[in-house]
Amino acid sequence: MSGSNSSAHGGPPSPEPLNFSVHALPDPRDSARVRVGRLKMLFILALCAAPVVASYLAFYVFKPRGSAYGELILPTVDLPSTLPLRDLAGRRVGTDALRQQWLLVVVQGAECPTVCERVLYVQRQLREMLGKERDRLDKVWLIPTEADTDAPLALRPELQAAVSQPGIEVSVLRAPAAALQAWLQPAPGHELADHLYVVDPMGRWMLREPIEDDPVKIKRVLGDLQRLLKASASWDTPGR
Repeated sequence: MSGSNSSAHGGPPSPEPLNFSVHALPDPRDSARVRVGRLKMLFILALCAAPVVASYLAFYVFKPRGSAYGELILPTVDLPSTLPLRDLAGRRVGTDALRQQWLLVVVQGAECPTVCERVLYVQRQLREMLGKERDRLDKVWLIPTEADTDAPLALRPELQAAVSQPGIEVSVLRAPAAALQAWLQPAPGHELADHLYVVDPMGRWMLREPIEDDPVKIKRVLGDLQRLLKASASWDTPGR
């Protein structure tokens, strides 16, 4: 019959209809949103870092080198994480104890004769003269020893009372002399005990000051401390 399907006579089968699956294409707006999000994140990170960077630029770069009475240490020297610190009782103290605060460090022997007592007095006076900013700076007395030992180390009773007096406490720690000299270094022709050492809240030694008895020169050292605290005021917080 003329109306019959051609497949009945052995002809080729009728072609099947094609199916097309249409997948969603990436929305260009999504890529734009990702780029904007990344830019925002980078902007926030830069905004957080800006105060720290600006304060160091203000002190190290834009201010003339001669404005510091002491000697700026460039590049700064990081606090060694392996520095073997102990307290007077012989207990191990981690180096994190010397971070998160500006430090005014003296290096003096445990016997601490009259000259040493004067150094501790100057250290105390400098902090007190900072006024309302003094809580941002801690006093540290590092005692050099011949070896790392857990044996207790006693100070003279009157000296122990002086450094423990409420309101003027000094953090007294000890470490082998060789380890201290690998971090803090005196000026040529001087010894570790001849200077005050300023360490920033990241644990970086960055300023070496002469120890002065002259009130006029002490004010110059104070001026360096005031400039440092002012330059870091936007990111540093008091109290450790």
